[in-house]
Amino acid sequence: MKKLNSILVISVLVVLILFTGCGKKNGSDEGDEKEEKTLIPIEVATVSKGAIAAYFNGTATLEAEEDAQVVAKVSGVVQEILVEEGDRVQTGAVLARLDGEILTVELVQSEARFQRLKEDFKRKETLFRKDAISVEIYQQAKYELESQQAARDLVKLNLGYTEIRSPIGGIITERHIKVGNMVLTNATVFRVTDFEPLLAVLYVPEREIGKLAVGQKALLTVDALTETTFDGKIDRISPIVDPRTGTVKVTIVINDEQGLLKAGMFSRVSIIYDIHENILMVPREAILIEDDESLVFVVRDSMVFREKVVTGYINTSHLEILSGLTISDTVVVMGQGSLKDSALIDIIDN
Repeated sequence: MKKLNSILVISVLVVLILFTGCGKKNGSDEGDEKEEKTLIPIEVATVSKGAIAAYFNGTATLEAEEDAQVVAKVSGVVQEILVEEGDRVQTGAVLARLDGEILTVELVQSEARFQRLKEDFKRKETLFRKDAISVEIYQQAKYELESQQAARDLVKLNLGYTEIRSPIGGIITERHIKVGNMVLTNATVFRVTDFEPLLAVLYVPEREIGKLAVGQKALLTVDALTETTFDGKIDRISPIVDPRTGTVKVTIVINDEQGLLKAGMFSRVSIIYDIHENILMVPREAILIEDDESLVFVVRDSMVFREKVVTGYINTSHLEILSGLTISDTVVVMGQGSLKDSALIDIIDN
């Protein structure tokens, strides 16, 4: 009897163990089902309407509209310097003076000789009218007078050149002489630059030149002033294509009222050549590229669905949608990497 009771107890324990094991297996299945139904966190944005511009982008080194190397037209010792680098000057302003003592003496001598020949010519002209001298003597006197007049005027001109003047208005950007220096004819003594306006010169591939026209707006940035964007516009387009490079020269006038830009700065230029108004657009982050096709994930009823779209213009933040979406659609902008078609999602407020 005791033996029979022991067998019954063992049997009950075995049944309980098996039942418990089955219960654990069923619990695991439920966990798997919960895992399959895990919501994927994403961030979304709504399709919006607006305007997107198309840009031609390029780089250019800034240059001045006018930049003149001032040279000495006569030789001489520098007697006085009237300007320094950074000074603004007007056209014709005296920048420096050379020693003109020798030319002054030459001018006095030349003037005296001219007056003597002038009086001599007057006497011979009177005699010629009375037929007292030949035509040859008269013409020789006239020739000598005219030659001396030209020589006198040349000395006077050279004496005026001892005052070195600016050929353009602008700012003195270089000074190459000091007081006491001996300057030779045609030696460079100053550099004058006119920064108004400042120019950005682009060399545009000929296949792109059809997009550009005089008057189009341009935006410009420089590395030295990363927080500032400067406005400009196309001022002129060269009528020829450089056969060596296949490019066309495009000159942009820059608006720099505060004088922050300097010639020689490296710049990045964006020229707006077209604008699409009142179009559908989405953030750039929403677009996925697969096999040369543009895709987005559209949110519907707490699920996402892959949709093909056709895109147009693009700017720094948004992209134009030509087809595939409507104004009421919501698209995924973060978390697409872990999404599949018809996946359940959890939208995170951003």
